Amino acid sequence: MRTTLLRLLVSCPDRPGIISAVSGFLFEAGANIVRSDQYSTDPEGGSFFLRMEFALDPGKRDGLAERFGLAIAERFDMTWRLWDAAQRKRVAILVSREDHCLQDLLWRWRRGDLDAEIVLVASNHADLREDVEAYGIPYHHVPVERDHKPEAEDKLLELLRGNCDLVVLARYMQILSGVFLDQLAVPVINIHHSFLPAFAGAEPYARAKERGVKLIGATAHYVTEELDAGPIVEQDVIRVSHRDDIAALARLGADIERTVLARAVSWHCADRVLRHGNTTVVF
Repeated sequence: MRTTLLRLLVSCPDRPGIISAVSGFLFEAGANIVRSDQYSTDPEGGSFFLRMEFALDPGKRDGLAERFGLAIAERFDMTWRLWDAAQRKRVAILVSREDHCLQDLLWRWRRGDLDAEIVLVASNHADLREDVEAYGIPYHHVPVERDHKPEAEDKLLELLRGNCDLVVLARYMQILSGVFLDQLAVPVINIHHSFLPAFAGAEPYARAKERGVKLIGATAHYVTEELDAGPIVEQDVIRVSHRDDIAALARLGADIERTVLARAVSWHCADRVLRHGNTTVVF
């Protein structure tokens, strides 16, 4: 019988014996640890983070999570989760009119480079329907009218809640309310240019050109109620010069945005990201 690969993610107050307890438990359960990453913010009173991958006979999985919770997690005051690596995370994408991040994710998904299942795309515009449906993915047009945004969020919740494990904002140019995020109850990843806050708002590349910037970049982060202030997952930059006009800056910025977002989504789907307050640990 083939073994299955499971992922265990743990965060807890640091103290001696955590690795010994976890590895001993898995040994007794018949598991074979194939990868282990750990990090402590401070060995004396800090926070401890652990990501383990282990192989286990499917016949030995019954009750594993419950036993781990009682024997180990409660003992060390752990926040933890267990995920079957064979179960691809269900991803929903929200987009407006700019398609570079969306197209990149769809392309990676079709090639099998994104270990996830894209279950739907929703947009406040109808522009990208044909492109998305060409991949065989459902496309939902949910207009957002200025005085009826709560109704639009309710429609999005009907589409998303219970049907996805992650929502990706691939240049979705709408601010999601705290009520929406609470009711959605799954992580949301957003992408934006790294000019924030200096170049927040419209036409950031035009204002960046005016200031003669030498670096442009992008930031992927988890979404919280506070705008663009959630825990950062990934960032990258590229050097530019006075020779680059506004169009060149926008083109280079789009390249950075799509690669940064793809890495963040891929890392999340591989359970490589652990949140710690307003920061992240990425293994």
